[in-house]
Amino acid sequence: MGLMMRGLASIARPIGRFLYPPVCAGCGGAVSEAAALCPACWRTMRFIERPYCEVLGLPFSFDLGRGFLSAEAIAEPPAFARLRAAVIYRDLASRLVASLKYSDRTDLVPLMAGWMARAGAELLDDAEVVVPVPLHSGRLFRRRFNQSAELARAIARRRRLDFAPTSLVRVRSTRSQVGLGPEERRTNVRGAFQVRPERDDAVRGRRVLLVDDVFTTGATVSAATRALKRAGAREVDVLVFARVASGGG
Repeated sequence: MGLMMRGLASIARPIGRFLYPPVCAGCGGAVSEAAALCPACWRTMRFIERPYCEVLGLPFSFDLGRGFLSAEAIAEPPAFARLRAAVIYRDLASRLVASLKYSDRTDLVPLMAGWMARAGAELLDDAEVVVPVPLHSGRLFRRRFNQSAELARAIARRRRLDFAPTSLVRVRSTRSQVGLGPEERRTNVRGAFQVRPERDDAVRGRRVLLVDDVFTTGATVSAATRALKRAGAREVDVLVFARVASGGG
C-alpha cells in the first residue's frame, strides 16, 4: 500500500504542476517552484541582515560593531529580550502581509515563515515554546484564521519546537492599530492580553518565542510580553515577518 501511494503521488505531482503552475507570490508571474518570488520581485525586497541593533533588530546603515544597540533600545528598553524581523515593511512586503491577513492567502505562509526562521535562527536556537500574538475571538470569527498563528505554527513545525497557540489570549477587543500614534497604540493594547491560568504551564519557567506578522511601535508585542512574564515566562524573544525601518521600540 505504501509503494502504491508513493507511486500515485509521483504521478499526481506533475499533473498538479501542469494544472496549477507555480506563480510568483508578488506579481503572479511564472516561477520554477511554488512559494517563491520572481527575480524582479526579489530585487524589491529589503531583507534585514547584520549590522543591526542586537535588541530591536533595527538595521544600521553602517557597521558599528557586534553588540551595538540603537538609540531606541537605549532610550526605551523593551519588555522583550530580542526582536528579529525578516524584511523591512514596505512595498512588496506590506502587500504580502495584507494578502495573508485580509485575502486568505495562506499559501504564502511557507515562504514567509521560511524567511522568518532564517532571520530568527539564533532566537529559535534558544526558544523552548512558540506562542503567536492572538486575535480577539470576535475578530478571529470574522477573519476565520489568525495569520500570526499560522506563521508561528509553520516555524515551530520547522524547528520541532513546542507550539502553544491557545495559552495567550486577547481578553479585550481593541481598535486596529493602523493610524494610531505611539501613545495611542500603547493605551489601546494595555491589559489586552492574558495567559490562561489552566495553560500557564506551557510558558512558566520557559523561554518563549512570541510570533507576530509586523512590528511598528512595538506596543502589541510589548503588551503580550508583559502578560507572558506575569504568567512566569523566564524570557521572551519576538520574531516577526516585517518591521518598520525606524521608529520601533
